[in-house]
Amino acid sequence: MDNILEKEPNFLRRMYNWCLEAADTKRAQYVMYAVAFAESSFFPLPPDLMLIPMVLANRLLAWRLAFWATIASVIGGMLGYAIGYYLFATLGQWIIETYNLHNAFYKFQTDFQTYGFLIIMLKGLTPIPYKLVTIASGVAKFDLVQFLGASIIARSFRFYLLSAMLYFFGPLAKKYIEKYLTLALLSSLGIVIIGFAIVKYLG
Repeated sequence: MDNILEKEPNFLRRMYNWCLEAADTKRAQYVMYAVAFAESSFFPLPPDLMLIPMVLANRLLAWRLAFWATIASVIGGMLGYAIGYYLFATLGQWIIETYNLHNAFYKFQTDFQTYGFLIIMLKGLTPIPYKLVTIASGVAKFDLVQFLGASIIARSFRFYLLSAMLYFFGPLAKKYIEKYLTLALLSSLGIVIIGFAIVKYLG
């Protein structure tokens, strides 16, 4: 198994090494924040894929990265909310169709009437695509203040929890991630796929 996992595509190793080497640079951090912003409204991949190697490279950055990832994600969520509120018939509908999330989207709309604040907060903690929550919130014209409050709680908990785990268990985690890089990255992508599958098939 070790031999198979060690033969990862070169681009995976280059991407991982770039994140490690650029962890202290503003450029890399801005890229990660941009991904956090975009993931909340239209981009498929989560910022965790960059956050993990960056914290492993410099654990002193853990809390700063978690803070700004949260801010960027919440602001991106506001864009998703605006898309749902003002542009659902065009851009919003296209995003939902692109990710084939029709059934889950309409279920979210009905759930808002029952759970409101709670469903936004809970869904923001899970692998479920957060863009689905933000766009649905806008379509439902959910109270913006409550939406922001739930988003801040959910996203800060997610990013600070991940950063805390990497901060305290970083050296051990780094050892195994570097040994089984392909498996680690595929597992991260697998979580994203599971999130899409949950909302598509289980609602």
